[in-house]
This record gives sequence, structure tokens and C-alpha cells, in this order.
Amino acid sequence: MSLFMPAKARLLMADGTRLEGFAAGASSVASGELCFNTAMTGYQETYTDPSYYGQILVSTHVHIGNYGIWEGESESDRIQIKALICRSLSQHFSRSGARALSSWFEAQGVPILFGVDTRYLVKKLRQGGVMNAVLSTQEEVSWEALQNILDSTPGMEGLELSSHVSVKSPKDFPVKDFQFRVALLDLGFKMNIVRCLQERGCWVRVFPMDSKASQILDWQPDGILISNGPGDPATLQDQVEIIKELIQSRLPIFGICLGHQLLAQAWGLKTFKMHHGHRGINHPILNLKTGRGEITSQNHGFAVEIPDGDTKAMEVTHRHLNDNTIAGIRLKDFPAFSVQYHPEASAGPHDSRYLFDQFTALMAGA
Repeated sequence: MSLFMPAKARLLMADGTRLEGFAAGASSVASGELCFNTAMTGYQETYTDPSYYGQILVSTHVHIGNYGIWEGESESDRIQIKALICRSLSQHFSRSGARALSSWFEAQGVPILFGVDTRYLVKKLRQGGVMNAVLSTQEEVSWEALQNILDSTPGMEGLELSSHVSVKSPKDFPVKDFQFRVALLDLGFKMNIVRCLQERGCWVRVFPMDSKASQILDWQPDGILISNGPGDPATLQDQVEIIKELIQSRLPIFGICLGHQLLAQAWGLKTFKMHHGHRGINHPILNLKTGRGEITSQNHGFAVEIPDGDTKAMEVTHRHLNDNTIAGIRLKDFPAFSVQYHPEASAGPHDSRYLFDQFTALMAGA
């Protein structure tokens, strides 16, 4: 009986760190920003989240792939991360009818590096901040060649990525006997946002990110949702101008993650690149209106700056309890609000699902 030994894989980080482990998934080379996610469940939803486009992801949970990949649990139509790094990659899975994670990655051309100390990687990223890296599952590619690829990889700050994941034409997600029509401005939306709206009687039409405000308003929606997405929010000034026009329509507006950052920019606030971001499903949030804490799902590397000047027309509604960053805002003179985290939480806690109810209540005129 022969013993199967996987091929070697390599990782080169911007600070010069070199790691070797084992290869799975596709035989390829990938580069991008290296970040980590602390969730213990929901790996399929995480890897298909368009907000991760352009990033190499370290999964901190030790076992990845142990319940397989299941049709219908993805947040988009493909794997969005550039590459995956994990400690232990399971080739055996618990659910009958599922498929192996490694074969799923291989079919979509995405490489995996496993068998490395992910605790070491996370400690480096927490201390030094997220940084670019290049990963290869092709043993013949030299360290020198990897360095050349890394040197030519752009940083996340100043990078516009939503155009890579936004729909190219409007797409409808209807429901029978709908109560509301919701226009979703797509910067990289997650499918569970649509599901949460449909559960509340919303017919959702997804609009491309470059849609004009007039095109959205001509559909006569009852409300507008500005989605999550990847990249630097400061690069999306065209979308900020669209949102300014939409605010003046006085229709209810709900922003999620990147949508939150753009709503804040439309109201004159600025965003900044975080040291290592918030990525996981156990982030504590304080609702400043109710005084209650919420455990939330988060995935963002940028945040809204705390304003220095007059905030009479806007109020901060939520704060992140780990670092006090702004996690939610509300415009006082318009029916518009947003949060930095993911109330659709797939996978993750449902503490913040009430925000969808808050949105539908605004549409109902409550």
C-alpha cells in the first residue's frame, strides 16, 4: 500500500516571512491581501462572500472542510477569495451528498495551503497588520519568482474591487404577494441579504453599481438597500454621488458594511484603513439607542472615522466594543441608517436581524 503525500505549497509575505506547507485545490499562484477570519462555522459562506474578493484568507479554526460543501449554502455563484490557508484540511465530511472542499476549490481554480501554524500567522497579522502575500501550489515556482509577483501586487488601500463582483444588468428576486419593492445597489451583495428581505415580503431588484439614481427611482421602489462589497470605499465616489441623490428622494435607505461606509461618506464623513480589520462571527456591538449588546458577524478592513465637527444631522447608533469604532449611524432628517456589520449573518448569530424589521417598518411608514 502506497502512502499519498500531497505536493508542497509556499507562502511569501510582504514582511519577508516564508512558510511551506501542503498543497490542495488548484495548482496555481495567487496574490492579494492576507487577512484572517475567526469563525468556527460557515466556511462555505465565508469563502463565497464577495467582500473577500482580492484577499488570501487564513481560517483560524483548526478543522476546515469537515462537513463538506453543500449546494445552496453559498453567498454568491463562485469562490471569491484568492486562496485559502488553514491548519487541517479534511478530505472526509459528515454530510451525505456533500462534496469535498478541496475538489470544489480545484474546480474553481483556487489554491489551498494547509498544514501550517495558523496561530503563528494570525499573531503576525495582529501585531504587524494585514499585508500582501503570494501563495503558490506549484512546486516549480521559485521564491524569486514569487517575490516578483508580490512586488507587482497592489495594496488594498486605493483599490476599487466592487466592479469585479457587481451584477452587469438588473436582476429580480421576486416573491408572491409582496408588500414592498426593494432596490438593492450591488457593490458585492450576499445572497442571504436577499433571503432576509424576501422573508419580510420584499420583491428585490438588484441594480449594477454604476446604475444612475434615476434608473433606480424609475422602478418606483419602496426602499433602497446599499450592499456590502470589497475594496477601498474611498474609491467609490461615483456611488457616493448616486447615494446623495437617493437620500434626497426621502425613500428609506439601509446600508450594510461597504454600504454603511458609502452612506457615511455621502453625509461628509471619511473612512480609513484598519490595522487588521474585523472578520469573524463573534464581534460585540453596543446599540447606543437601547443599551443592549449584540454579537455580530463582521468582515471589513475599513471603517468610518469619528467625526470632529457638528453631528446634529446624524447620530452614531452602534459602537464596536473591542475598539470603539463606529458600527452604525442614522440620519436625523432622512429615513436612512446603516451598520458596519452583517445582520444577515450567514453563518453567525441572529442578534441583529431586527434591522431588517426596522427597514421594513420605515417602508411601511411606521
